[in-house]
Amino acid sequence: MIRLWIAALQLSELLVSSVVHLLYGLYIFSSAVASDMLQALSIQCFKPNVNINTVTDVNLNSGLRRVNFKPSTNLDDLPPIVLIHGIFGFGKGRLGGLSYFAGAEKKDDRVLVPDLGSLTSVYDRARELFYYLKGGQVDYGEEHSKACGHSQFGRIYDQGNYPEWDEEHPIHFVGHSAGAQVVRVLQQMLADKVFKGYENTSENWVLSLTSLSGALNGTTRTYLDGMQTEDGRSMKQVCLLQLCRLGVIMYEWLDIPWLKNYYDFGFSHFNMSWKKVGVSGLVDCLLGNTGPFASGDWILPDLTIQGSMRLNSHLNTFPNTFYFSYATKRTKKIMGITLPSSILRIHPLFFIRIFQMSQWRHPPDVLPPYKGYRDEDWQDNDGALNTISMTHPRIPVEHPSRIIVDDSECQPLQPGIWYYKIVEADHILFVLNRERAGVQFDLIYDSIFERCRKHVFRNKPQTLPNQTKHQ
Repeated sequence: MIRLWIAALQLSELLVSSVVHLLYGLYIFSSAVASDMLQALSIQCFKPNVNINTVTDVNLNSGLRRVNFKPSTNLDDLPPIVLIHGIFGFGKGRLGGLSYFAGAEKKDDRVLVPDLGSLTSVYDRARELFYYLKGGQVDYGEEHSKACGHSQFGRIYDQGNYPEWDEEHPIHFVGHSAGAQVVRVLQQMLADKVFKGYENTSENWVLSLTSLSGALNGTTRTYLDGMQTEDGRSMKQVCLLQLCRLGVIMYEWLDIPWLKNYYDFGFSHFNMSWKKVGVSGLVDCLLGNTGPFASGDWILPDLTIQGSMRLNSHLNTFPNTFYFSYATKRTKKIMGITLPSSILRIHPLFFIRIFQMSQWRHPPDVLPPYKGYRDEDWQDNDGALNTISMTHPRIPVEHPSRIIVDDSECQPLQPGIWYYKIVEADHILFVLNRERAGVQFDLIYDSIFERCRKHVFRNKPQTLPNQTKHQ
């Protein structure tokens, strides 16, 4: 009787979680469609006025940019700030005019927002990010592609978004959620010189990495969503992730061009379209014989504690790169019990998971993921990631770190150290919806961009546009 009651509760929780996630996905999609329709309507109804002023149009990179003739330094001399989205995220050009970073990219004139696979593995996304910046056809590597059962080559970037990228022209990266780990893997690839035709790459191509609710050590949520605690690779037979798997397979197999242009999970290199595999290929994917879910070459195995340990065992914190982290939490201790810290200030998508993660207990009949593991260390969370996972790389080896309460405490900044702050927020407070975060949104992103522009440099301070030497 007790087992039946537990099973009924689990199925009820699965139903509620599935409905909440589906409704939120539909809300985001419909918001993007509505925004595009309003924009198209406004273009039809209102013609822009032409004003004559002292601003001149200048042709730059096949586009027009407005340039004001004031004494300034060339904007192109500044290192770009590249914003990397997390799981289920999207870059510029997807979902119409919707911004994953809620418009934060408008706070600086030199920002790039690449569109990477929203569910592809950290390895594949790191490869995609390199070619997005340098240009050329994405090469996932021959050995990796054969092992995972997908094409070696992917999307073609006729022109890189920052082709001059090298040690003399490094980049600032800001990664949200899984995006932070993508940058770490990319930096290690640069150090290991794995990109064919680019033998001069080095870890110094990365000037700074800011992790915003970054998945640096995995999360216990993956087990709640359906990953097996035994290995961190396989899925339970009945779980939220199995429903996600079925939906993604059907989406990729149907391969509706306008829909995939609007939003893409990033699995085109697995050739799952009905045009290529037919009905028999669909059956193989659904049965788990082929595809990313069969080979494990997708994002969720990388987000388990075991998967993050496998990644971290090969990743370094480099001495010439600056590292920063904002670790988020929406929990507090009440009479020694960790519980959600708020009701109204937690997004509905995360409330159940915040409670579940705060009460997480590793199965006693399964070996802990690492030596010294304690459940209580992983109870504080933001609904998607555990706070302990977001501060700095900890497992299997802890990297140098320093907790910061006030930014003035860490001046001057030192490379090779993870500076981190604990911030009261759920996992998506600083993305998608700017109004939810209010003034906190501006405080976070202003501090990130100001640090990149004024406090992080290797040789000499940067001269900002419209900032003369005599100011």
